[in-house]
Amino acid sequence: MMRKRIYHCFPHREIQFEQKYRYHSDLPFFVKVMANLNGKFGMFVTESVTQKGHRIQAKREIDVGIMTNGVDFTPLNSNNVDMLIDTIEPEGIIDFKISLRYSFLDEKYNRVPFKGDVYLVRMILETNIATLQITHIDGLYSTECGRVADTIIEELRRGA
Repeated sequence: MMRKRIYHCFPHREIQFEQKYRYHSDLPFFVKVMANLNGKFGMFVTESVTQKGHRIQAKREIDVGIMTNGVDFTPLNSNNVDMLIDTIEPEGIIDFKISLRYSFLDEKYNRVPFKGDVYLVRMILETNIATLQITHIDGLYSTECGRVADTIIEELRRGA
């Protein structure tokens, strides 16, 4: 059964990043790539949350959710992606929620979490043209929307 995977509260006026790409695959492939992003992490440098003016090395971890019924996002990962693939049409619109969790090591090497960021990601696919729209909806905006898009595109290239 095909399901609408469009978030009814997607903030159309506040889209902070939009870019079109040539895309020679389908939405089920894109969903698999997004599932593979779940749980990935990397390091980045950011402003310290405790000491103003200091830069720290922080860890950024990715959680991915996929729209299920217009209002709820379900976790998307390599364990459940195969069950979801059959419900996705080759073209159309799919919304995702990406949550970035941040942490750093203190002077005693204890991992200290700090406020993460949440983004809505919309993929629109029509005849080999993919439009990626990204909006930041919560957090301190430690990672800009363009960096989120770069991560997705990088993963797409790796998976192709």
